[in-house]
Amino acid sequence: MENQFNCVEDEELRRERWKQKIARMKHQKERRERFNQYIRRYAVCGCGVLFAIIMIGIGIGIHQSQKSVEAKEPATRETETQERSLQEPIEENPTEQEPAVWKAAAGAEVEETSLEDNTQTEPAVVPDELKVGDVMFHAGYVAEATESTRAVGQEDVLSEYAILIDAASGTIVAQRNAETIINPASMTKILTVLVAAEHVTNLDDKFTITLEITDYAYVNDCSAVGFLDGETVTVRDLFYGTVLPSGGDAAVALATYVAGSQEAFVEMMNEKVEELGLSETAHFTNCVGLYDEEHYCTVYDMAMILKAAVENDLCREVLSARKYTTSATEQHPEGITISNWFLRRIEDKDTGGEVLCAKTGYVNQSGSCAASYAISDGGTPYICVTAKTYNSWRCIYDHVAMYSLYTK
Repeated sequence: MENQFNCVEDEELRRERWKQKIARMKHQKERRERFNQYIRRYAVCGCGVLFAIIMIGIGIGIHQSQKSVEAKEPATRETETQERSLQEPIEENPTEQEPAVWKAAAGAEVEETSLEDNTQTEPAVVPDELKVGDVMFHAGYVAEATESTRAVGQEDVLSEYAILIDAASGTIVAQRNAETIINPASMTKILTVLVAAEHVTNLDDKFTITLEITDYAYVNDCSAVGFLDGETVTVRDLFYGTVLPSGGDAAVALATYVAGSQEAFVEMMNEKVEELGLSETAHFTNCVGLYDEEHYCTVYDMAMILKAAVENDLCREVLSARKYTTSATEQHPEGITISNWFLRRIEDKDTGGEVLCAKTGYVNQSGSCAASYAISDGGTPYICVTAKTYNSWRCIYDHVAMYSLYTK
């Protein structure tokens, strides 16, 4: 009997121990699961924090590198300019050597002179004013700072580079880092249409888009009108397509139409820059505005280029267009409707006048930038150029501030 009782007691003891063992195992399993949950949760958070730290580090590195490039670049350009000035001969008063050119620019008749005529003639008088539309511009492509020139306020305009020029008097109204070398991005296309306008005689002439042109725009990630390989469009379409949507396809096509190739056209662009007296600080390597170390100018230079473009009737017409529809083609039977969004977005803003012409630009190295022409409520014409701000809307508001604060 005692043995039987002991056997029963042992069996109950084993069962109790077994239950305790199962309970411990279950408890350990629950602890492991909770531990794994904590690990997974904090691992995800840790990875997120680590990723954020890495991205911030990369951003700071890029920012510092851009700062260093910008800091070095003006000095490099200045050194190159000084070296060129030491090597090149100095011309004594070059304007007196070309009186006929000045007279022609002023709209005066140029008298033919014989080589045998040794009689001395009075030097041509350089005009002080030039009528542009309904307003008078100061003649020439030089603007000077005066005692009244103001520094652009940091709290009102965020662009790192800015200039506002009174086109009637040829004076700089306000500026910030106006002589610093920048990449002009697609503001380059102002010079593109200016050079083309001086060589095109028939806007209704036709040009066929090639695969090389469409590939160039695609490979370089350019803004584009949307022309297709084999599409035949008018030269007028190329002008409006270059400016309104900032079409890389239209710009290269226009350059090819005028000069036979983009390379030959770029030579003409740099010749125009030299003619305007800006070659010491401005040089271009493409007609689109792609970033290149040798593709540069200052916001002052771009203001002078825009002034020359506004003085050209065709350029002024194209740069002032809000919308345009390209001609009907087999590929686009209804044409392509394009817009100048800068002009359409700024027209309802209070600028103290009316913004008539504009061209924007963007590359990483120069941020959002723009050049515009406006006439104040008082009838004074102004040229404004800004560069390097964080987006296109901020660029618009910087121009609004420049006009509303500094014009009269």
